[in-house]
Amino acid sequence: MKIEQIHNLFLECNSVCTDTRKINKDDIFFALKGDNFNGNTYAEQAIKKGAKYVIIDDKEYKISDKTILVNNVIKTLQELASYHRTFLNIPIIALTGSNGKTTTKELINAVLSEKYKTTATLGNLNNHIGVPLTLLSMNPNTEIGIVEMGANHLKEIAFLCNITKPDYGYITNFGKAHLEGFGSVEGVIKGKSEMYDYLIANRKTIFVNGNDAIQVNKTNDAKRLVFGNTNSANINIDFIDAKPFVESKYNDLNIKSQLIGDYNFNNIAAAITMGNYFNVKDNVIKNAIENYVPNNNRSQIIKKGYNKIILDAYNANPTSINAALLNFEKQTGHKIAVLGDMFELGNETKQEHQTITDLAISLNIDKIILIGENFYQSKVSSEKVVQYKTFEEFKKHFKIYTIKNTTLLIKGSRGMALERVLESL
Repeated sequence: MKIEQIHNLFLECNSVCTDTRKINKDDIFFALKGDNFNGNTYAEQAIKKGAKYVIIDDKEYKISDKTILVNNVIKTLQELASYHRTFLNIPIIALTGSNGKTTTKELINAVLSEKYKTTATLGNLNNHIGVPLTLLSMNPNTEIGIVEMGANHLKEIAFLCNITKPDYGYITNFGKAHLEGFGSVEGVIKGKSEMYDYLIANRKTIFVNGNDAIQVNKTNDAKRLVFGNTNSANINIDFIDAKPFVESKYNDLNIKSQLIGDYNFNNIAAAITMGNYFNVKDNVIKNAIENYVPNNNRSQIIKKGYNKIILDAYNANPTSINAALLNFEKQTGHKIAVLGDMFELGNETKQEHQTITDLAISLNIDKIILIGENFYQSKVSSEKVVQYKTFEEFKKHFKIYTIKNTTLLIKGSRGMALERVLESL
């Protein structure tokens, strides 16, 4: 069956589903395969649960006219998403980067949705499956699409751009993330810059942080809009302070966000810039950013008893932990940093964990708790550091402490699930 025919079937359905546990009536179910599962085996169950059509790639499971046999389910999902994107013909903003992607995406959506009907990536569904699902969640009512793209190897961003065909792009930053897959920071820069390659080749618009010399240099020949507080900026946005919430100035307006850490200034500035570009009124931009409250374990401020918790446990890499620690040092009162292992660092794993350990020790932080096998191997020369090889070991001993009138930073890679620390407080 041709992709345009599958698209016609898709238009008859309510939404796309890849998990029979979440299926709704008149969904179209894509029977994806993984290392430990075969979605084809759920074809009959999907139909019984109300799926209007099921896309399969194993003829053994073609049980009715509702089951559509294709050569490869995931490839069909991606082709359908790209076809649907062309069918809708709406402006799409794509963004990637080592840190701050999801927060920036949420801020952009908060600003633009004040004027337009937007559809943005849900959570961090930003890979070869998540991006197609995001595109397929857009409908004729969508006026602007916002697509987050993640990658841990070369050519992935290029692949996602070819599916998404973005009209606008933004790279948050280049940092020490996914070094195992990219090989080096230079590999990270090359991989993320695949978005620039696509946008420049197709004469599309790039939003550029003028305070980032690498970004500016890489887009010298591009159609771009530069923001920041440099002479080359098209849009001037100034950082005022972060005590602890980021405050910035734009067109004589002071914007007081609910985001902590000066590292969030660039995320806010990007959202302001796109709001300006798409003709959202200044006061509307201000209100949208000031009303945005972070969630999903990203820079959340939580009060628990007499303590204040900075919960930033969604993910971590050397660049983001470095920024978080430097910001955390600025907090007043008694401070405890709870840090969990960073993953996907390849040959740099040992050195990067030691570097972060040394940095934490050097800062004005009263106690440092390191959790995970990688941090456990760090050499420590300070009595204010406690190391635990596993979270279970930490949990067992942490209950001994009586913490009061303390600010805690909780940060680690997703696999560490450090939000569990809250259960011990």
